Amino acid sequence: MAYETQIFLLFAAATVGLLAAMAVILRERREAAAAAGGTFAASTEGEKRCPYCAMGNLWIDRNCISCGRRLPG
Repeated sequence: MAYETQIFLLFAAATVGLLAAMAVILRERREAAAAAGGTFAASTEGEKRCPYCAMGNLWIDRNCISCGRRLPG
């Protein structure tokens, strides 16, 4: 094989390896974020946090008092 071909194959293999490593890291981060259950502590008793703007609302509210979007639950 020519020297240039060997360099190209080495570069291609390194690129594939880096992309695979990045895919594994991103998957692990997504799984860890999903396992965390959210960004707020359990001490928001009596409140619902808006998933869009993070405003605290009363637990009886159906819409966010800040952005007006429908609250889950």
